[in-house]
Amino acid sequence: MHTLSRSHAWPVLGPAQVRQLEPALQTLSATPLMQSAGLACARLALAVAPHARRIWVVAGPGNNGGDGLEAALLLHQWGKEVRVSLLSSDGPGPEDAQAALQRAQQAGVHIQSGVPTEWLAHLDAQDLCIDALLGIGASRPLSAALQVCVKAMQQSAANVLAIDVPTGLNPQSGQWLGGDSGEAMAVHADHTLSLIAVQAGLLMGHGRDASGQIWLEDLGHRPSQHTVPTLAWLNAPYTSVTKHHASHKGSHGDVAVIGGEGMATHGMGMSGAAVLAATAALHAGAGRVILSLLSGQTSDSVPPDVMQREFQRLDLEQLHVVCGCGGGTSVQAVLLEVLQRSSSLVLDADGLNAVAQDSALQDALRQRAAHSATQATVITPHPLEAARLLGCNTAQVQNDRLKAAQELAESFQCIVVLKGSGTVITAPGQTPRINITGNGQLAIGGTGDVLAGVVGTRMAQGPNTLEAAFEAACQAVAQHGQVADDWPPGQALTASRLAQRLA
Repeated sequence: MHTLSRSHAWPVLGPAQVRQLEPALQTLSATPLMQSAGLACARLALAVAPHARRIWVVAGPGNNGGDGLEAALLLHQWGKEVRVSLLSSDGPGPEDAQAALQRAQQAGVHIQSGVPTEWLAHLDAQDLCIDALLGIGASRPLSAALQVCVKAMQQSAANVLAIDVPTGLNPQSGQWLGGDSGEAMAVHADHTLSLIAVQAGLLMGHGRDASGQIWLEDLGHRPSQHTVPTLAWLNAPYTSVTKHHASHKGSHGDVAVIGGEGMATHGMGMSGAAVLAATAALHAGAGRVILSLLSGQTSDSVPPDVMQREFQRLDLEQLHVVCGCGGGTSVQAVLLEVLQRSSSLVLDADGLNAVAQDSALQDALRQRAAHSATQATVITPHPLEAARLLGCNTAQVQNDRLKAAQELAESFQCIVVLKGSGTVITAPGQTPRINITGNGQLAIGGTGDVLAGVVGTRMAQGPNTLEAAFEAACQAVAQHGQVADDWPPGQALTASRLAQRLA
């Protein structure tokens, strides 16, 4: 059993893939799979609540409830005071779940249909609740009976261990089953035990907040030994780029940032976004950084290490371009040329909005794929920008972030960094990666501009191929999030400070 860690190659599977694997995994052991799952849960319960005297198991009528019943039986045998609240179903449950119930009853486990309100009042911070209500098949808003159980767990003084997925969380999207209004009726677990493989919903959306510490018990699953396709992998930790003694500034790439609409255009200057991207590129290690403001002017806030140059003087074929940060509508005048000529390209913010509105720009973006050996492209949309590019709404993007990112990659034949909680990085023909670095401190203006600058720099520091650009994007996202995770306590994270901390 492992805790969630970037040092392990964690596979991400969907419910259908897990169900497909279960028969094959059962052949690896003489012990029924549900009993193995129950044993893993019981052992984890003792590990996370070693001084617990009372353990409340809330079990649904399906396989997830069966796992909980098997855990309750063992914890009862190991001397804990266990009570099970078992929700009934309209019909008979799965055979192995029924067998688990019979085993628990025969062992003398206290099982009832309702919530033991008076008994729960005696639970304290050392005790434990085990959420075994729904599991990986959950897709509908919670019933009234489920809401009562969830509310009781949330009000309890005890910690909560969820099996598979916290009840109320969509296991595939990380959104609340009841929509945003369902937040109050979702379990916020202190620990979540994933069985066989981790679910995508634990790693994105509200899942990062609702799941607590994530654990994986693979029950014998080895991705290299099974034919079930992996939906995604955890993104690997970033590694620093080594600058060798024999290198020079030209060895580490020239990054040009194009953006920053002037005040005169719409009465709101946006040069700061482009400056942030250029500052990030500088501190991330680019050999040379050039800033081209669309206002046509220079900025006094630019670090002295950054050169400033008019757009017409940029040798785009020799540059790794970051375009769109604070570009406003002014970016439309230069974007077609940027798409056609740039050596490698990171397209962000208003550059993406311009593409979403113009079919000619969309065609130009796709045509870069024909020269992917020399013109690698990364787009870095947030969910609203992704929705504009896909012609849908933000909720549809968030309800299946993996699918949305893959559709963008296939549609525009480029690398996609779909930003947000659980940033998704993918490309045509690549298995997506889900990034787990970063936290809520990044939810401020300007951090996306910083990320664009880091992506551009990472691309500049390697070969200009699609495969290398994909790895560069993955590394940039991991680094950007890790800096936020390592942020000093008590110090406000701002985009400008974030850019300067990249070194």
